[in-house]
Amino acid sequence: MKFSLLVLLQVSLVGTTFAFNNITPKITHSLKSSNKHSSNGHSSNDSSMNLQRHSNLHAVPPSSSAFLNSQDIPPLEGVVGTTPFYAYSKERLEESASQALAFPNAYGLTVRYAMKALPTRAVLQIFRKSGIKIDASSVFEVERAVMAGYEYSDISLSTQELGEEFKGLVEKGVKVNCCSLDQLRKFGSAFPGGKCGVRINPGVGSGGFSKSTTGFSKTNVGGPSSSFGIWVGSVEDGTVGGIVEEYGIEVERIHTHIGSGSDPEIWKQVAVKSLSFAETFPTVTSVNLGGGYKVGRNPDEVSTDLQEIGEPVKQAFIDFKEKNGREIKLEIEPGTFLVANAGCVVSKVQDIVTTSEYTFLKLDCGMTDLLRPSLYGAIHPVTVLPSSGSQSDVGTETEDAVVVGHCCESGDLMTPLPGEPESLGTREVRKASIGDYCVIDGSGAYCSGMSTKNYNSFPEAGEVLVEGGKGTLIRKRQRLEQMLVNEIDI
Repeated sequence: MKFSLLVLLQVSLVGTTFAFNNITPKITHSLKSSNKHSSNGHSSNDSSMNLQRHSNLHAVPPSSSAFLNSQDIPPLEGVVGTTPFYAYSKERLEESASQALAFPNAYGLTVRYAMKALPTRAVLQIFRKSGIKIDASSVFEVERAVMAGYEYSDISLSTQELGEEFKGLVEKGVKVNCCSLDQLRKFGSAFPGGKCGVRINPGVGSGGFSKSTTGFSKTNVGGPSSSFGIWVGSVEDGTVGGIVEEYGIEVERIHTHIGSGSDPEIWKQVAVKSLSFAETFPTVTSVNLGGGYKVGRNPDEVSTDLQEIGEPVKQAFIDFKEKNGREIKLEIEPGTFLVANAGCVVSKVQDIVTTSEYTFLKLDCGMTDLLRPSLYGAIHPVTVLPSSGSQSDVGTETEDAVVVGHCCESGDLMTPLPGEPESLGTREVRKASIGDYCVIDGSGAYCSGMSTKNYNSFPEAGEVLVEGGKGTLIRKRQRLEQMLVNEIDI
């Protein structure tokens, strides 16, 4: 079966402050004549479209991954039982939590973890202990967070699907942000005179490689090409106000979120715009600016300094008080920022195939564990380490290779070109042998939580928490009978 993902715009290669031991992938690619269409919409079957492209990312392959050395891996594999598995650094999770909780604010701050990024119970518990609350994207995430120890009152729900279950959750204390006019009416009908938040699409967005603030991108959730939130025009023309008046709703919170990897300048502008909505609704006591802070998985990527981006936002809240006499509290919802560089996928090279043009390293993981490269053309650092588990065996011999997954899908690609999931990219890696380990860094966010789990009937991978060089199992590898538990014979 062939696999095709049509990409209209590209994913961000986003930045945070963690060092990566000089991990810089070398990426090359040759586009041959084919019947496909290139990502710019033009047919690539013309000989004039034959291109040879080389990225400017060049470096000697590293001798270790972001937080794991060769000798760390065999003991962790022993904890989980087999590869592939996810490994998460507890120290990095706690460090990113501290950075988020220090976000500049004038009159109070609530940090909510966008738990869709990585919903594993142990991770939720680490953030709960740090004082971080929850941003849930479905009623099921709400219940999952409660099972991890959160109170219902700790949770804010902003969802594309507001099912009837929301009524019981509101009664238990969950805070709902209405994300459409229909959701606002549904809330008002169920809770006339009740309190809720309103998520507004401010008219612009930011995400991915795109410089457009209004065009479509898979990581852009603002602007006229996005279905997320109530369109700004419905606020400005009084439609929202009319619904609020009809049901006696008290709007206590304004919510905006414009995309993943958002441009800092655009983010600051949206902060000011969001505060203007608070002027429209005098009952508003907090403004939630979402997340989307750039997180650098690769060293050439620009990082978001939360202190730098937060100071102008803090001043905007001060200015609002001076103008309106109201102290508005700030909420933020980081997801990627908190977990991306705290996680990696540890796999093995289970086969090596060569053709007239490429060497392919086939891993025992794939889109079943790490979908971002196939979905977005996302670039993750890839490090090959010796099966012996000895740093002295790392060696210096390298090769250019295409790294692919284990699924029966031509699109199960770990090394695409940036933003081009259907284009092969090669990486310069340590020359691999079958059985060597392959560590894919920057895999804490939207990997375990956003995978094509059970495709080809591959089981869900295990997860291990790393602290002080030692691993603790936090999710077992799935068994086949667990995969089949809901199936019924006929």
